[in-house]
Amino acid sequence: MFLKHYLFEISFVLCTFVAKMIFSSNKMEKIDQLDRKILQIITQNARMPFKEVAEICGVSRAAIHQRVQRMIDLNVIVGSGYVVNPKMLGYQMCVYVGIILERGSMYKDVVTELEKIPEVVESQYTLGAYTVLIKLYAKNDEHLMELLNGKKFISSTTFGRAMPANI
Repeated sequence: MFLKHYLFEISFVLCTFVAKMIFSSNKMEKIDQLDRKILQIITQNARMPFKEVAEICGVSRAAIHQRVQRMIDLNVIVGSGYVVNPKMLGYQMCVYVGIILERGSMYKDVVTELEKIPEVVESQYTLGAYTVLIKLYAKNDEHLMELLNGKKFISSTTFGRAMPANI
């Protein structure tokens, strides 16, 4: 099954997921409605100037700055950065690959080796049919086959089904 897969959609979905988790959490008693509104705005557009966020929220720019800094200090906001468009770097395919390990105890070693492969951008330990699910980018079918069949991957792994996504 082919999935439409755009980086901005991933960022939006992830940010929305994080925001919903924060909004629904009873443990975040220090986060009030204004903080939630700020989070909703900046998770959708992290580059929006605080002046604009302040205008939307009806408070001063200084108040936005102080609240964002407080949420950073509380680890509510844990990072920011740029998202690179892999298509602009020549990667035409985004693929999720299930990996079955001979032993679950191999996980740390396998992840260490996967981190050495620049095309692998994410790996998750899973429950179910696969031990590890990785997300990787490939330039084309040939490059994907080199990654999957080449010497870059570790012995003692069995690949399950590759699930391609168009980017």
